[in-house]
Amino acid sequence: MAESGIPYRHYESSLLEPVHPQQTRHLEDLAVSLTSKAGQLTRGLHPIVLRSLGALVRSMNCYYSNLIEGHRTRPIDIERALTEDFSSDPEQRNLQLEAKAHIEVQTLLDLDPSWQTLDVVSPEFIQQLHREFYQRLPFALWQLGDVAVRPGEWRATNVQIGSHIPPPPDALPAFIDRFSRVYRPDRLSKVEQVLAAAAAHHRFVWIHPFLDGNGRVVRLFSHAYFQRIGIGNSLWSVSRGLARKRQDYRSLLAQADRQRQNDYDGRGNLTMAGLVKFCEFFLETCIDQIDFMIDILEPTQLLNRIEANVAIAIQQRSLLPGSFALLKAAFLEGEIARGNAAAISGYRERQARSVLKRLIEQGLLVADSPKGAVRLGFPTMAVEQWLPRLWAD
Repeated sequence: MAESGIPYRHYESSLLEPVHPQQTRHLEDLAVSLTSKAGQLTRGLHPIVLRSLGALVRSMNCYYSNLIEGHRTRPIDIERALTEDFSSDPEQRNLQLEAKAHIEVQTLLDLDPSWQTLDVVSPEFIQQLHREFYQRLPFALWQLGDVAVRPGEWRATNVQIGSHIPPPPDALPAFIDRFSRVYRPDRLSKVEQVLAAAAAHHRFVWIHPFLDGNGRVVRLFSHAYFQRIGIGNSLWSVSRGLARKRQDYRSLLAQADRQRQNDYDGRGNLTMAGLVKFCEFFLETCIDQIDFMIDILEPTQLLNRIEANVAIAIQQRSLLPGSFALLKAAFLEGEIARGNAAAISGYRERQARSVLKRLIEQGLLVADSPKGAVRLGFPTMAVEQWLPRLWAD
């Protein structure tokens, strides 16, 4: 008997089998398609604009990852949290801090060079992800009933998730060690790497190594894993797709938890059919999200939407004539010097400064210093028009 009263039999890391799905033709086609489509995302976009979009997508990823966990934090509240503008309501403030923590950890994955060479399947990396996330949270969010989460430490108690009983605490190191060995990308072909990204997502959840935070950590882990195999980048997130199909996501995770059903269901402890179905769903969701981002980031169409939105804003007198010329220049050139505003907008210097000032006030252009060059911004209110359906759930 476990301490929680949950019965379990002797656990060995071989109970994680099968660790890789059977390579069906459909799965192989999905892996090839995902690899091909991932390379299309950055076409026609200036590197500086890509960095700004990456920050936006990190907020989106956080929003949907939290939504999967049942925590709804509005995009505008996430935006405010990033500027330290927190709600006076303690519960809302905690949700903002949770969102901010998620974004900061993903920023490390996307931009911090010291994280780019880490072994993403190592126990140390997985623990570091959890530690970085929880150390940014208020202590109130560490509490799970009478027990407190220990950042970066494997759980010390037995748990039950639905009908699934994860391995007991003393078996966790062996399971994580096996996880780290079988999903090492440098030992796999390209197709195997992509399939491993999907399989590892489920097997991480099945092991359930932490007392809490496993869902958020596994989605950050999957993001990092895709980066390592050359498919992931800051412009797309599987979390959006998983949140939009969260009932299917949870159902297929549970189906893959089941034990082998019969002699036609693989040779491991767990169901091969369930693992294959989950991997198909996971990769199809990834492809769907990349297709979505390719569509809304298509440069010509994106500029058309920006122009239409600016025209309305000028009619409503929230922006001044000449605004789109500056936004278009920032989009195409990455950034523009403030002194070039007159030449770009076609107005005299004083009027051009007024146009520029209004754009900065509304967050449509941003800069690192009061006199520095400006680049395109993506504030929440503009994003709803410029990148429609980004926040739909």
